Amino acid sequence: MNPLTRRRFLAVSALTATGIAVPFALTRKKDAPVPSEKTAAAGEPFIWRGIALGSGAELRIYHPDRRFTETLAQKALIEVLRLEKIFSLYRDDSAISRLNREGRLNSPPADLLAVLSLSRKIHRATKGAFDPSIQPLWNLYADYFRRHPKAETLPSEADMKKALRLVGFDKVRFDDAAVSFAEKGMSLSLNGIAQGYITDKIVELLRKNGIRRALADMGEIRGLDDGKVGTWRVGIKNPQDESQVLLTVPLQNQAFATSGGYGTTMDEAGKFTHLFDPRTGLATPRYRSISVMAATAAVADAFSTAFSVMPKTDIRTAAEGEDAKVWLVDGENKVETVG
Repeated sequence: MNPLTRRRFLAVSALTATGIAVPFALTRKKDAPVPSEKTAAAGEPFIWRGIALGSGAELRIYHPDRRFTETLAQKALIEVLRLEKIFSLYRDDSAISRLNREGRLNSPPADLLAVLSLSRKIHRATKGAFDPSIQPLWNLYADYFRRHPKAETLPSEADMKKALRLVGFDKVRFDDAAVSFAEKGMSLSLNGIAQGYITDKIVELLRKNGIRRALADMGEIRGLDDGKVGTWRVGIKNPQDESQVLLTVPLQNQAFATSGGYGTTMDEAGKFTHLFDPRTGLATPRYRSISVMAATAAVADAFSTAFSVMPKTDIRTAAEGEDAKVWLVDGENKVETVG
């Protein structure tokens, strides 16, 4: 079973200190031009593009020394590969794949415990709407619609109940000694938070190495601008027409994530999406898309996933707890701000 890769409908542009907007597209092209020594010194970023957790990734580092930034980009890539060996469902040898396969993982990596701890916090803040133990539901839907791609109904009630018995983050036990499941057949997917966490780790690495300005996108976006040189503009695109931007918001030392059910649908008609409510098993989000700005990419990532199936009152309460801001796009493509 291939793990989920969410599409993110984001447009980003840099806003320089002079107020001039310099647009760029996160196109994921590997053959992007690299700035020369002269252009780097003039303020143009060094750009790296590649893949992280099966999704396009991009790193922009603002520093006059190109050799230094190239070396630093390699360090960042090594860190991404290290974290992929923990969180990637694509890799049979990753920590999470071994946990899912065996139901227990002894001596878990510190990064896995950190993400599980944050997941528990977000799980509680969202009243269970964020739940990494959702993988059995994903497996059920994927298998059902692979066999019945034109189906207009959900999997059977009996199959849904069986899958839901294996869902529940309170059944995931973890400490320094081991991670284990209370029920045989449980499995985790950290796709709703791991890409944000990896983005945060890369920003942390850059800062520790003296970088004061950078833009990292390891599946979610986070800006670093300690010198407050300028802001980037993040655009929330129209879910029905990617060429249209519904709203742009400034980004500086924050993170930004967007989730939308339209990005990955389970059936041919697009009625059922990958955004499940772990409490009911339903796969019909309340909104066309959810965008979240928060202090860290991990929180923005997890919130954008959970908020897709939450009422506005609960979204507001959870967002206030993390000083996050939320943009909801409804069925008529109207944008509402929460927080």
